Amino acid sequence: MMSKILLKSLLITPAFMGAFLAMSSPGISAEATKTADDATQTQTLVSDTSESQVPATTSQVSVSSLQPATTEQKLAQALPAQNTDASEASTLNQINQYVREGRSSRDQVTSVSQFSDVRPTDWAYQALKSLVERYGCIVGYPDKTYRGNRALTRWEFAAGLNACLDKIQELIAAATADFVRKEDLETVKKLQEEFAAELAALRGRVDALEVRTATLEKQQFSTTTKLSGEAIFAISDEFAQPGRNEAVFQDRVRLTLSSSFSGKDKLIVRLAAGNANLFNEYDLAGNRVGPLTEGSQTFNTNSGGNNSVLVDWAAYYFPIGENIQVYVPATGGLLYDLAPTSAGYLEDYDGGNGALSIFAQRNPIYDIGSGAGAGITFGAGKPLSLTAMYLSSTANNPNEGQGLFNGSYTALGQVTYAPNDQFSVSLTYVNAFQKGVDNNNVFTGGVFNSGGPALVGVRNTTNFLGIGLTGPQGVNVNAGGLSAVYKFSSSFALNGWVSYFKLDGLRDGQDPIDAWSYALGLSFPDFGKKGNLLGLFAGVPPYRTDVGEIPIHVEGLYRIRLNDNISVTPGVIWVINQGQRSDKDALIGTLRTTFTF
Repeated sequence: MMSKILLKSLLITPAFMGAFLAMSSPGISAEATKTADDATQTQTLVSDTSESQVPATTSQVSVSSLQPATTEQKLAQALPAQNTDASEASTLNQINQYVREGRSSRDQVTSVSQFSDVRPTDWAYQALKSLVERYGCIVGYPDKTYRGNRALTRWEFAAGLNACLDKIQELIAAATADFVRKEDLETVKKLQEEFAAELAALRGRVDALEVRTATLEKQQFSTTTKLSGEAIFAISDEFAQPGRNEAVFQDRVRLTLSSSFSGKDKLIVRLAAGNANLFNEYDLAGNRVGPLTEGSQTFNTNSGGNNSVLVDWAAYYFPIGENIQVYVPATGGLLYDLAPTSAGYLEDYDGGNGALSIFAQRNPIYDIGSGAGAGITFGAGKPLSLTAMYLSSTANNPNEGQGLFNGSYTALGQVTYAPNDQFSVSLTYVNAFQKGVDNNNVFTGGVFNSGGPALVGVRNTTNFLGIGLTGPQGVNVNAGGLSAVYKFSSSFALNGWVSYFKLDGLRDGQDPIDAWSYALGLSFPDFGKKGNLLGLFAGVPPYRTDVGEIPIHVEGLYRIRLNDNISVTPGVIWVINQGQRSDKDALIGTLRTTFTF
């Protein structure tokens, strides 16, 4: 039934008359290559049902662009691959083009003179005149042209023929058989016989597609929710402390449920589990002093080491008008969920297809604090945008001195200028207050939202240096940062940042502490093969200016794209002057395999 409805909607192509008059030469209607002009008008049949979208990355649902997969993409993933798929898609593309063009035409053509590109001197003028004025089964294009010189396939010809056959049947049913000449009916009969196989095959393919689509709709677990996921398998070892850290095989898995209720909003609930603990850090005497926080990798979740499942992110995005985007996280919210990081190809939002370490992904100013709260971006999608956010890691704690507004918090204000896809720059200010900072881990105890053993379940696991300081009431942080990325071409990009941190409250009656961080990254997308990524990075993690040596983080990686769903990334992380000590380094080698689905 569906194929009959589609076929009745088709316009007659200009080559129909050529085959009509020269039916003894079927080669005239042989398949031809579509011209570039007509190809641009062709759209897939399923694109009519495309959803509007919320940017994720492979690790999480894309939260910057806020766009879910289209129905076409869902069909492509769900339907089994067959040898006939390409020809089916090509046929349906051609049908859909004519369906669209037919719908766009407002007035039925009643005279051949209404076609601006048809002249009496044209060889098929009389035949076209008869089809238009006697049978009324040719409509033409919306711009009142017939385009008689374009090529067509046998499928298109069969579809156009069917439209005229239906019109003739209507005339016969209306008792106007005398209006149809006997020779016309003989010609029609021969054409039906000539294209019987094509018409039958076309009907069968459209019907089969309809059945498969109906099956897919019945089997999907929700009409509003899409499931996506990422699994990371990684083999790592730390070589700078021989015999103290062993090689490990670790994993992290994320399953994301992304729901949209209006087509423009997005509810995200993510489940996470993993056993990827940090390596150990030892002093010069060989005593274990804690986890090796510098050089933390994106999959180091520290979720107890037993793959326990937890909800590590629950948030809702929705627009107000066309240029305002609102973000409300109930748990696990981070600054970079809404604020653009201007970080380039190494940024994968703690996923498994970007940099190995979290530090190499983005400016560490975006890793200050986490929790529940809200954020808003003005000018979303415009060259110039303004983002404001407020998060609290104690928002669910009703105890005195805690809660949403009296406990630990992080506030961000940012201006981003991105005039095109090549260049982006962000100027960021963050004010934060963190309570209960560990006296041995100023940076890792919450100021930079580390993933230390006590912080089970936090989304971000960034870890930074801390040197034996204590804050009786907490630590107040004021930070400013500049981040930028420039894509010189589709195969090379340069990004970098510089940030300043002022920490107050660490020592009673003493001056605040200054800290700095800066870095430069080089990215080579499609290096060696499409989908691959070569990344080189060097930077300075946040360090105190009043003590110790300046630490240096060097990283190299090469992501090898095996297919659309699997990538393998070997790489090395080298931290010089680890712990701001000149006699200590950290050297981590990793072979990471990432599965996305």
